Amino acid sequence: PEQISTILLVDDSAFFRDMLSPVLKAAGYQVVTASSAETALSTLQSDPQIEVVVTDLEMPGRSGFDLVAAMRRAEPRLAGLPVIGLTGAIGADAVEKARALAISDLVAKFDRSGLISALAEIGAATVSKAA
Repeated sequence: PEQISTILLVDDSAFFRDMLSPVLKAAGYQVVTASSAETALSTLQSDPQIEVVVTDLEMPGRSGFDLVAAMRRAEPRLAGLPVIGLTGAIGADAVEKARALAISDLVAKFDRSGLISALAEIGAATVSKAA
């Protein structure tokens, strides 16, 4: 996909980062990883190449929801970035919170194909907006 090139993958678990990075790279994306919301925010501020954030929503300390809330309050470039939330269980409360934070999609953590198709959808939406 030429549309989206660089993804920031945020997960406190090295296991999940190591599992998802190759999947994303195989799908043609550049992947930058962060192991916490704090690291993710500083990476986002220093790397203007990042176009989509894929974050675990259930992290110790500052959760993925906290990360997205901080992004939405940041400068316009960060505030407008599409976010895909990774979650162990997609409950109604998670969906509601995600909607409130304008999270594009919620994907179960082990659903690799779901993640790739969610990214493709964002890519398509970005292209139609630009057209």
